[in-house]
Amino acid sequence: MDLGIDRQALVPVVQQIISAVAQWIRNSGASPGTRLPSIRQVALDNLLSQSSVIEAFERMVAQGLLVAKQGSGFRVAEPPPSQEAQWYEGAEREWGAFLDNPLGELKLGCGWLPDAWRESDDISYAIREVTRTDTAGLFNYSTPLGLSALREQLLKRLTQAHIASHLDCILTTAGASHAQDLLIRTLLKPGDCVVVETPGYANLYRQLAFHGVHQLQVPRTCGGPDIAALEALLQRHRPKCLFINSLYHNPTGSSLCRTVAERLLVLARRENFLIIEEDVFGDLQHSNCTRLSALPHDDRVIYVASFSKTLSSALRVGYLSASTAIIAQLASLKTLTGFGTSRFAETVVATLLANGTYRKWVQRLRKRLNTQMAATLQVLEDEEWEVFVAPAGGMFLWARPGTGDRSRLQACARRLGVLLSPGALFHPAGEPSEWLRINVAYAGDQRALALFRAMGPARSTSTVLKTTRG
Repeated sequence: MDLGIDRQALVPVVQQIISAVAQWIRNSGASPGTRLPSIRQVALDNLLSQSSVIEAFERMVAQGLLVAKQGSGFRVAEPPPSQEAQWYEGAEREWGAFLDNPLGELKLGCGWLPDAWRESDDISYAIREVTRTDTAGLFNYSTPLGLSALREQLLKRLTQAHIASHLDCILTTAGASHAQDLLIRTLLKPGDCVVVETPGYANLYRQLAFHGVHQLQVPRTCGGPDIAALEALLQRHRPKCLFINSLYHNPTGSSLCRTVAERLLVLARRENFLIIEEDVFGDLQHSNCTRLSALPHDDRVIYVASFSKTLSSALRVGYLSASTAIIAQLASLKTLTGFGTSRFAETVVATLLANGTYRKWVQRLRKRLNTQMAATLQVLEDEEWEVFVAPAGGMFLWARPGTGDRSRLQACARRLGVLLSPGALFHPAGEPSEWLRINVAYAGDQRALALFRAMGPARSTSTVLKTTRG
């Protein structure tokens, strides 16, 4: 059993063993009760310590993937009923599948970077620096607006992006989702109407639905919201807000063009609504871009950003920029509901921003993503997949197989061990769709490439699977 262990990877060896054994079970078609090679044999074949193999197997027993038989080693366990399908009809199930992934499936449609792409040394250094020099960051609450040192760094970043702001107009949050929740609670009430893009961000739809807000859907085009459709909605309704993802839109990867941006601002002034602009992928830009917040907007645009996608999801640091009146309301609610945000996490991020580490890291990440984006686009073109738009950057592609055979795609993904994010997740009502969100950071994996080939022209799923196993 060749596990293909990479000793240079950031993923611990034990976790690599678990993922590789789970993949072996899938690819070999091992039925429940199949006996695995002995601990000693697996260790010899892969130049591993027996203790690492034992720990991995014991974890798989705890996860219900293997069973231990006294005197006869480890065997494949019966699969639990909840693992029958990987085509998820609800965002909660999709989210749980990507986070709780004991079988080590490829998370082709997830919304974050692979662990192997992360650079932990710089974060570890910043954490040690904070614990050594700033004990207040370890024990004390942050201020209502957020750590002053962090907001000063954020103001510099906003200025560099040509977004006019000042310290009293910046509020830190526990990520972009926290910022959206604060805004929904502060600006809206049950029964209010807002405009959302479709396809769009699944968690935003759930947040709005939870608070009883009525969602008006405007189609997302290659250059932003469909202006004609938006104007038609505005004639019939009086929405309070428009939620938009300007750069490297989730899930389509498209970016806002200047003409659409200018028209949106005209409509916002004329129809008296606010625009909430989420920019969590903006740091991945490598060319000229258009942000609503960078254009004259008379305080009608609220800017939301986060470090969760680029730096660390665990630190949970985000921020927003708005008028002083709105910031005051948000700060009050933020303090009331959670006594503020994590001073420790904010100090770590402020350190990484101040010493230039974050800027250098994003430059490397941007280059790596651009390379993988080009490679993935080429593969999809070769296999005759339809792509919504060729993004100028970011990590997402919105694509669908040329065959349009959704059931075949589901079956192939299950057999290859690939987790998908189907288009239904990116519509407020979960409308069926043949489109998929593809995270290009995962698309170079052999399982992803096999899936693309399987859904290409004149190929059968069984042929591709046979080739992959061989």
